[in-house]
Amino acid sequence: MEGRRTGYVNGFHAASNTNGFHGSDTAGKVINCKAAVVWGPGEPFVIEEVQVDPPQKMEVRIKIHFTSICHTDLSAWLGQNESQQAFPRILGHEASGVVESVGEGVEDLKVGDHVVPIFNGECGSCSHCMCEQTNLCVKFRVDPFKSVMTGDGQSRFWIASRDGGERRPVYHFLNVSSFAEYTVVDSACAVRVQPAAPLHKMCLLSCCISTGIGAVWNTANVQEGAKVAIFGLGAVGLAVAEGARLRGASQIIGVDINPEKMLKGKEMGVTDFINPTDCKKPVNEVIKEMTIGGVDFSFECAGNLDVLRDAFTSTHDGWGLTVVLGIHPTPRLLPLHPMELFDGRRIVGCVFGDFKGKSQLPDFVEKYMKGDATYKLNLDGFITHELPFDKINDALKLLQQGKSLRCLLHV
Repeated sequence: MEGRRTGYVNGFHAASNTNGFHGSDTAGKVINCKAAVVWGPGEPFVIEEVQVDPPQKMEVRIKIHFTSICHTDLSAWLGQNESQQAFPRILGHEASGVVESVGEGVEDLKVGDHVVPIFNGECGSCSHCMCEQTNLCVKFRVDPFKSVMTGDGQSRFWIASRDGGERRPVYHFLNVSSFAEYTVVDSACAVRVQPAAPLHKMCLLSCCISTGIGAVWNTANVQEGAKVAIFGLGAVGLAVAEGARLRGASQIIGVDINPEKMLKGKEMGVTDFINPTDCKKPVNEVIKEMTIGGVDFSFECAGNLDVLRDAFTSTHDGWGLTVVLGIHPTPRLLPLHPMELFDGRRIVGCVFGDFKGKSQLPDFVEKYMKGDATYKLNLDGFITHELPFDKINDALKLLQQGKSLRCLLHV
């Protein structure tokens, strides 16, 4: 473990009070704090002092304690999709923290609650939230084009002008913006978790664990004895492996061009490893030979259309299912012909593991904390590095170089 900061008790500095702050001192006031601001595509994160406005109606302000960098943050930082660019911006969507204050109308959260902010919100009352077949809320679903708050279309982050002029807005990201000491989110995007749950582990539920585990348990509903192939062994792909292992899959094939992923994959349940660069024939043919016809389920976690094609053609005809988890910034369309679907293979996308965050994650955490056999997740295995918040550029390099799964930043 690299760069672990000492003096933390369940996610809080031992020298602090129970919640790490005195909420009554800051409620209703603008907070000045540090944030990692990106000023343009591919530019280094700059630790700036920003002003964070109080939460408005149906919003909460959160003191972030832990955050980590995901490949989605990396894609947005690079500005790979020009139509989604908005700078200056505070990225970050995987985090955990404590509620500092709540806005008007918020009844399900209170000051001091331990929370996990989520990029795919749940209001609980719209037609989508009332439907069991989707976890996409009408108002608070994930939206990469959104850069302001839902309520008034304004930002809650500002930077004071150095020449004494008007302060400048700093834009939000994926309903969370966790690369800051404080953030404001819609109450629909904050999930309360029990205080006993370690916040440094709960951070992972904001994205990679929920997405990967949920893709197996909810989207695909993998059963005992199933054969699975995972294309891309990053944090999400390994969460898929973990979910398949817990479901009793008989064969879990990991596919990645990075040979260093083999050992970590086996730790998470991967039974067979394929490096496409070592194959003398197409990957789908290799997998079909290994599984006598193809896997029951394939999971595309690379964000690459050629890899998606391999994942689709690696499944068994008649019943194979491909679940798309990778983020695809390219304007290219699906690499398959409609007639190929008549062979019985299916393909489906998955957002946040098809979990309804507000209503289902608390139960997930409770079962994990109780040691339920089905929920014995190796969360520690995903945290490969830990650094202080001001080393965020170092954490970004670790992810770019493929050296980390999750580098936990202590905020």
